[in-house]
Amino acid sequence: MYLSESSIEKMPHVKRLNIINSVSGIKPGNLIGTKDKNDQTNLAIISSVVHLGSNPPYLGFILRPDQNVRRHTHENISENKVFTINHIPSDFIERAHYTSAKFDKNISEFQKCGFTEEYYEDFTAPFVKESKLKMGLIHEESVPIKSSNTLMIIGRILHLIIPDTSLSEEGYIDLGVADSVGISGLNAYYTLKKVGEFPYARVEKTPEFNDKKTKFTS
Repeated sequence: MYLSESSIEKMPHVKRLNIINSVSGIKPGNLIGTKDKNDQTNLAIISSVVHLGSNPPYLGFILRPDQNVRRHTHENISENKVFTINHIPSDFIERAHYTSAKFDKNISEFQKCGFTEEYYEDFTAPFVKESKLKMGLIHEESVPIKSSNTLMIIGRILHLIIPDTSLSEEGYIDLGVADSVGISGLNAYYTLKKVGEFPYARVEKTPEFNDKKTKFTS
């Protein structure tokens, strides 16, 4: 199937929404944990977390501010300046999915969707106890993206919890062992399995892919 810009624009709204949300492929599935100044917690599923730097360790994710719908995650981060990012475990995908429902401000998705709040040291944002790989971040900046009327929320990692069994001596994390899941579109979930691992790519070590038999240059 070939779709031009004009044919995409003419599609029914829901079908177009589903296609465009799926074409980027499998995205990381995460739960963002926050708390307001009155200790009301919030948990929201998100699939837009991206790596922005290693030293300092920065991550970002996309929010869509809406004047008609309150965005509790954004409000809480603006108030307290901290949040958590928690990988979704495969046994909890249905519970995670329903954190996207528009609950009232005074209802915590932790309680409503069956997750457990967890805290480390003096960090005030709630972690998800059921998640095996999780991070606590301090808010560094919010960057407006005018073309899509969204915000990129950028945070610096202060706390990092990784399962020992998923971490190699070199620092690689096996997301399959960590039981993390991915998301396609708005409501399809995938388990992750490592299917290959290669050395750091260097020009002088690039295989000759044009040959039927793979050869490495010296």
